[in-house]
Amino acid sequence: MLPKTAVHLTSILDNDFYKFTMQCAVAQLFPNAKARYAFINRGNHDFPPGFGIALRQAVDAIATLRLCKEEKQFLLSNCPYLSPVYLDLLEGYQYDPTEVDIRQEGTNLQIHVEGYWYRAILWEVPLLALVSELYYELNDLPRDPDEEVSKRTANKIISYNKLGVTIAEFGTRRRHSYKVHRLVMEALKQHRGESFVGTSNVHFSMLYQMKPIGTHAHEWFMFHAAKYGFKLANALGLENWVEVYRGDLGIALSDTYTTDVFFRSFDKKFGKLFDGVRHDSGDPLSFATKTIEHYKRLGINPLSKTIIFSDALNYGKVIPIAEFCKGKIGFSFGIGTNFTNDAGVKPMNIVMKLVEAFPEKNTWIPVVKLSDETGKYTGDPAMIGLAKQLLQLT
Repeated sequence: MLPKTAVHLTSILDNDFYKFTMQCAVAQLFPNAKARYAFINRGNHDFPPGFGIALRQAVDAIATLRLCKEEKQFLLSNCPYLSPVYLDLLEGYQYDPTEVDIRQEGTNLQIHVEGYWYRAILWEVPLLALVSELYYELNDLPRDPDEEVSKRTANKIISYNKLGVTIAEFGTRRRHSYKVHRLVMEALKQHRGESFVGTSNVHFSMLYQMKPIGTHAHEWFMFHAAKYGFKLANALGLENWVEVYRGDLGIALSDTYTTDVFFRSFDKKFGKLFDGVRHDSGDPLSFATKTIEHYKRLGINPLSKTIIFSDALNYGKVIPIAEFCKGKIGFSFGIGTNFTNDAGVKPMNIVMKLVEAFPEKNTWIPVVKLSDETGKYTGDPAMIGLAKQLLQLT
């Protein structure tokens, strides 16, 4: 009989910030929409016997979490663009474990989430964090000592300080464990210098008194494709984001249907309204070149804008990007797994994606993500083919 695991979440804010910003926008604009998510085991990891049972226990325990008064006050003070109506909604929100279906057959794990989009949207990151932590615990995989994890993190941020770049921590979804994540945050805060500017994790933002970082994810544009069609997804996704946030949270994610398609919609209006764009797939130097040229065509000085690079980064990858962008365009970096799962064990390669959307008074529609790297395409093959045809992608 599998022992009851000690792995659990301690705060409803232990999640990426863009989940809350999107939840706020969804509740305002699409309160009747529904969504389905699926776990994707990219690394083909084998899960030990009883893993599904242990994960079920951890998921059921999440239902006890509530937004406390101190957490609500933190959001009120640091995120004025989140409406009071939304914060009241979040205060009354609780995870519903019946929205999560977990099945294990042999070493194969399946996880599906279904519910109203404004509710189901918060599940992705906590589920991935729980899967990762449970995987190491139940496989009894030893990690490096605390002191070594802290020292390694300190050396990294010291190196980034010497390089003269700004870095944010983006590693909740694939962290080794909550404890390792906290060790990393403590080291980053202690040795932050001018480089460390914050974290995407709202719980740790509050714990270490810094503003949370993030805007929106691929699912924002994927839903818009389901509701309005592939050709209008980027433009209306951006338009609706502006409608809710009126110029705040101004970094646009560009690669849901490839950057080339995104820039067809990213006209001078959006170029001026948004502070910059985020790179999440494909060659970063090619992306930077395209972005710089696009801003110049719009008559916008690229140095007044910022690219956030966030695709599986480490120090070695950051150096050439920084050298290329310096003096051409503003830039910063979001680093995830290399911070929160550099603990002496192999990081997992797992994701959870929106797979179907149910726009109001519609039907379930498969959604896809194409990205700038064909190996990262996700979704129904037939729908991927349709998207490529409609968007004139070869």
